[in-house]
Amino acid sequence: MPILLLLLSLLLLPVCARADGPPLRWAADAQSGAPFVFHDPADQSVLTGFEYDLMQALGRRLGRTMVFVQNDWDGLIPGLNRGLYDLVIDGIEITPEHEEAVAFSSPYYDTAERIAVRRDAAGLGSIQALRGHTVGTLKDTTSLRLLEAAGGIRIRSYEDETNAYTDLANGRLDAVMLDEPIAQYYAVPDARLRLSGPPVGHLSYGIAMRRDDPALRARVDAALDAMRHDGELRRILQRWNLWTPAMAATDDAAPGPAAAPIAWEHWLKAAAPAATWRDRLRRYASFLPLLGRAALMTLSVSACAMVLAVALGLALALMRRDGAAPLRWIAVGYIEIVRGTPLLIQILFIFYGLPALGVRLDPFLAGVVALGLNYAAYEAENYRAGLQAVPHGQFEAALALNMSHGQALRHVVVPQAFRTVLPVMTNDFISLLKDSSLVSVITLSELSQLYVRLSTTYYDYLGTGLMIGSAYLLLGLPFVRLARLFERRLARAVGGGRF
Repeated sequence: MPILLLLLSLLLLPVCARADGPPLRWAADAQSGAPFVFHDPADQSVLTGFEYDLMQALGRRLGRTMVFVQNDWDGLIPGLNRGLYDLVIDGIEITPEHEEAVAFSSPYYDTAERIAVRRDAAGLGSIQALRGHTVGTLKDTTSLRLLEAAGGIRIRSYEDETNAYTDLANGRLDAVMLDEPIAQYYAVPDARLRLSGPPVGHLSYGIAMRRDDPALRARVDAALDAMRHDGELRRILQRWNLWTPAMAATDDAAPGPAAAPIAWEHWLKAAAPAATWRDRLRRYASFLPLLGRAALMTLSVSACAMVLAVALGLALALMRRDGAAPLRWIAVGYIEIVRGTPLLIQILFIFYGLPALGVRLDPFLAGVVALGLNYAAYEAENYRAGLQAVPHGQFEAALALNMSHGQALRHVVVPQAFRTVLPVMTNDFISLLKDSSLVSVITLSELSQLYVRLSTTYYDYLGTGLMIGSAYLLLGLPFVRLARLFERRLARAVGGGRF
């Protein structure tokens, strides 16, 4: 009987481990992050990367289901502190500045900076040698701080590493200095580039967590220690061709056979430029489902935001034109404040700032509210101009026909003003479609974010740009046609002529 109970407990142990606690939500920016977390170039619906594999292994050891959350790089830490997810992993360097904002696990990867130059360049193998030259790097990185401290270097900071290496290959930069894993995946495979000089400096990556959850930090550290000790961390890094002398120096696992770099070889093959036009067309065709989903998100956010903008804009215009003095002041103040501040700041404030006041909106609703409130200010001025264009005699005639003030506005003045501003409203909606690209900073995946992801994955800015541009065009054209049809019908309804 004891033996039977022992066997039963061993059979149930994996099940119990899988049910140990709720899912762990973890975030990264998977738009172009090879080899960290990124979409597989061979199948864009699949997430991969050495950090992705690390998080799956971590989930198994913690007995927790891991749920991935996409977020823009700049929003990863704010989103963590807002409670959108529990962990962040994306090549985040453990620095004193970062440790002031979040807690870190023990380092899971130690590396250094590497200098990349064009293959025909010489003598640029150290930071000192870079003085007097133009060097590219990523913003808010150890590399950037090292270059700034060296002095005498013209620095260009980039949002995306692929753009830095592309500019280097095209002669716009003399060198690029970035983390060794990034150089391994973006400089080494490019026949036009090479690494120059020895590794520079030292940096460590850690998993970021909120400071108010020390228990989670202890469990993550214990799991990482176990992965180091039994060699799983080493095998993950070897599969991605990222096992380096710096990591070997900290390895305490028992010696064992090296894992083949199969993930690295797969990435090289999948991310290689299409050999023929037929291959390129097949690749473009595989983008269509992604394009459809991103277009639907763009259209949904834009349409809902425009409905809010139209309703609120009309109310503001009427308040400013016919309201009492306090209402006029409120309308004028709102319009000037909203028009005088950037839309991006408003989006970030609504999504990340309002939770401090107890107002928490999901990403879709936050995007709709931010775009709608912003465009309402512009629509209000359009409507005010339209209302002023209606002859005052129309309003007086309506009152003479025994209409109330509200009835005169609703049945006589507003329809004529609306017909006047309809072409401008159509133009504003098309502008709103394009401005919806800014909601990518609050985890919404739409067309512009898809363009960044595809173009930086395949180094194909032309073909993917034409596809994304065509999608925006196809989204906007039907609304132009509908607006013209509505103009004609409204003209007939109010007795106007043809447009």
